Amino acid sequence: MPPLTDEQIKRQIQYALDNDWPLSVEYTDDPHPRNTYWHMWGLPMFDQKDPAAVFYELEQCKKAFPYHYIRLNAYDRRLGRQTLALSFIVQRPGNDPGFRLLRQESPDRQIHYTIESYASMRPEGERFTE
Repeated sequence: MPPLTDEQIKRQIQYALDNDWPLSVEYTDDPHPRNTYWHMWGLPMFDQKDPAAVFYELEQCKKAFPYHYIRLNAYDRRLGRQTLALSFIVQRPGNDPGFRLLRQESPDRQIHYTIESYASMRPEGERFTE
């Protein structure tokens, strides 16, 4: 899919705020699909009702981490716990080298597969530099 435009991101932010879903911004340079522990940019914006303020925080995160993955999360608090109602990536590094599939054979002819990012072979903070 092509990246979202600023206008599309602003509409998603407004949609989340219209549904009373607090937002947070997160970033990482570990793109593994099962990596759910991204770094949080600031605190979740529980009381924020202004979409421009949320977009401003998102832009500040992009400036600080221009070569990282950045996502926006919206939480549905109706269930009494942190339940994601909406989450989407707003920035990807321009030079993501992709993933490789590792195959491991084990006893009884079982085969296990693992996905590994080529970028994770470099040290954290140096994975995406251009």
